[in-house]
Amino acid sequence: MIGLYTAEEIRAAEEPLLAETPPGTLMQRAATGLATVCVRLLHGVYGRRVALLVGTGNNGGDALYAGARLAARGARVTAVLLDAERAHPAGLAALRRAGGRVRRAEGPDVRDLVARADLVLDGILGIGGSGGLRPVAAELSTAAAEGAGLTVAVDVPSGIDAGTGAVDGAAFPAMHTVTFGAVKLGLVVGEGRAHAGQVHLVDIGLEPHLPAATAHQLTDADAAARLAPPSATDDKYSQGVVGIVAGSTTYPGAGVLCTGAALRTRPGLVRYAGTAADGVRAAWPEVIVTDGRPGDAGRVQAWVVGPGMGTDAAARSALDEVLATDLPVVVDADALTLLAEDPGPVRGRSAPTLLTPHDREFARFGAEVGADRVAAARRLAADLGCAVLLKGEATVVADADGAAFVNGTGTPWLATAGTGDVLSGIAGAVLATGPRAVEAGAVAAHLHGRTGQLAAQRGPLVAGDLVRRLPEAVGRVRGLRPDRLGDSEA
Repeated sequence: MIGLYTAEEIRAAEEPLLAETPPGTLMQRAATGLATVCVRLLHGVYGRRVALLVGTGNNGGDALYAGARLAARGARVTAVLLDAERAHPAGLAALRRAGGRVRRAEGPDVRDLVARADLVLDGILGIGGSGGLRPVAAELSTAAAEGAGLTVAVDVPSGIDAGTGAVDGAAFPAMHTVTFGAVKLGLVVGEGRAHAGQVHLVDIGLEPHLPAATAHQLTDADAAARLAPPSATDDKYSQGVVGIVAGSTTYPGAGVLCTGAALRTRPGLVRYAGTAADGVRAAWPEVIVTDGRPGDAGRVQAWVVGPGMGTDAAARSALDEVLATDLPVVVDADALTLLAEDPGPVRGRSAPTLLTPHDREFARFGAEVGADRVAAARRLAADLGCAVLLKGEATVVADADGAAFVNGTGTPWLATAGTGDVLSGIAGAVLATGPRAVEAGAVAAHLHGRTGQLAAQRGPLVAGDLVRRLPEAVGRVRGLRPDRLGDSEA
């Protein structure tokens, strides 16, 4: 798992490292790593035009020293100083010695210089920066975005909050971010994720001094550990039995999608106890369909309740019946609307419960999400005593104990009807195998995002595409090559 850290945690970890190393060591390590990544991204440095947007702090110093290294390799480097009197003096001297040039941000033709660069380094603000960019910096950032060159942020894109990903005003639009020591939480969540682009982590020796992370991002290997293939001794009951209460005469597709997703993720058995039985039977003959209440469904190890089931009295009765069990439950869509009216049945549960709201559903529980999405998910989870999967561009999963995961997979093509029903089915299938609710939600979000990326390779997708591509996505998460997905494993 990848640990995610706030600016305060990074600063606290830096203090002992700064004390035990010669002055300037960390900056030199950061600059070396930054320059190395830039060389790789440019596929050759000699003759390339590089513009450095340089602020007043250590972030600007990192950019200047990296620029000096690029200039020494033949790049045509120009530092654009946002505050010439307060720029890092040693970094400036190093750049000049290497043959780099220096310009003031207010000078003539500076905007064109930035727009024509092959690479623009954002060294305006560091992790201590707050608020949006000032007008001159914002204008140069726009020029960088409009140009044809690469845009690379130093540690964090200027203008984003390193701890929350919030953007208050203008921010630097990076295609790549080279971050130092540890991944900052604001690079992977909220608006910060879009501004950060691809994140590259540079080791500067910080790891021994970092606290245990309370927020994480899963890798494929982490998710694969919860998606293991059946063993020779498994049967249909030992791989997880999922019960589904989803769909209705108005929205039968929700039942079909949710059930299909659960079926194709990994369980040995799926039972359906909703009111769209005919559609589910026709689509999935492998499913055991119960024309009755959830309690009549038989042996179940986890429930999914809510997608498209409606909000009438019968739906309320089904929700209450499921929540009254001592089994893990995924609560989504219409069930969230009902639960927001009376959250008591969740507050009183001792079994794992995972709520999966999007922002508008979240707000029905009494507060808007706000700029800090991780804090919001943790707050609702603590209030209700459950786990919360807050859907979004970077889905956040948190529990009542403060554990949090930020999903790193997905595609904007997933913003289409029915994909949330698929996510709920996946989550139920994973939850039935026994992990904590927060962990099941994180694995489900990761797999859902990977499936979306796979389904969107040829363009727009619909939710049914996800269900069809789920087995292949599971194989890819587990590291199987596409040409081996049909082979048996030794």
